[in-house]
Amino acid sequence: MLEDKNQKRTSLAELGEFGLIDYLTKNITINHESTIKSIGDDAAVLNFEDKKVVVSTDLLIEGVHFDLAYMPLKHLGYKAVVANLSDICAMNAKPTQITVSLAMSNRFPLEAIEELYEGIKLAAKVYNVDIIGGDTTSSQKGLIISITAIGEVDLDEVAYRNGAKPTNLLVVTGDIGAAYMGLQVLEREKQVFQVNPNNQPDLEQYSYLIERQLKPEARADIKELLAQLDVKPTSMIDISDGLSSEILHLCKQSKVGCNLYEEKIPADPQLISVCEEFNLDITTIALSGGEDYELLFTIKMEDFDKIKANPNFSVIGHMVEENEGVHLITRADTKIPLKARGWNALEN
Repeated sequence: MLEDKNQKRTSLAELGEFGLIDYLTKNITINHESTIKSIGDDAAVLNFEDKKVVVSTDLLIEGVHFDLAYMPLKHLGYKAVVANLSDICAMNAKPTQITVSLAMSNRFPLEAIEELYEGIKLAAKVYNVDIIGGDTTSSQKGLIISITAIGEVDLDEVAYRNGAKPTNLLVVTGDIGAAYMGLQVLEREKQVFQVNPNNQPDLEQYSYLIERQLKPEARADIKELLAQLDVKPTSMIDISDGLSSEILHLCKQSKVGCNLYEEKIPADPQLISVCEEFNLDITTIALSGGEDYELLFTIKMEDFDKIKANPNFSVIGHMVEENEGVHLITRADTKIPLKARGWNALEN
């Protein structure tokens, strides 16, 4: 998009920082009573009364976290919001507000930033969160997005990483591994395009995997669903860095071990077929992939009957005493120590 010479390009320098902020935020509406003052002053003012406030922030950097060769800017804006809201959901909390900060180089015209912001505003609308502030500045190298998400929760409903107990069941929402394979498909097609720019990829057979990579969804529905089922998670985390890494985080914080059953890990049929095409082991992808933005949590064993028939949940293992360690139980009934092989933010 940015290389299209026939497309209208309005220099950001023409607007200036405050002109850009005014332009991007002119139609933003406020929906939450907890938002007393949003954009337009030195700081936002929030009032959560008897609720507790949950805050999380994330940074997305071009060339590290995303590639604009195949990531549309509108999708990028949407995904940036979802990634942060997922952290709020992982506390068993309700997302309510976000702040948005952008740094961009002069290769980005106003129209490009406007498209990015359309994705941000769409996510805010879908998840019913208020955009209450942020910042804009220039960047020497590409695009940087920083979003802070804010949520509310009753103190007795908060789910931390450190609450799992031995005999608790390990539960995951949705399916795992699809986002990573979507990335592999996109990377392959990018390489083909670089060799032959006239080649037009047919991605229909990979539609689910690509959607999971380019336009993931946060599981904001799970808090209410668990409440309806009268199930309180004892610990919870979102799956952004890979299933194995997240299980190890729960175990470390809760001082427990875990037995994860390979045959119980949920996988979409499209993921299974594409793993065969790429000659990749599906369990390895599920354990190490990341960016699924599903929720991983533990529950008391007596709550099993409440969730066992629900299609949103899969029981994939159980927690054990810390000295028993963290293991994958293979389909062949072999016990293998679980290693963290997911995304490492400090590796290039």
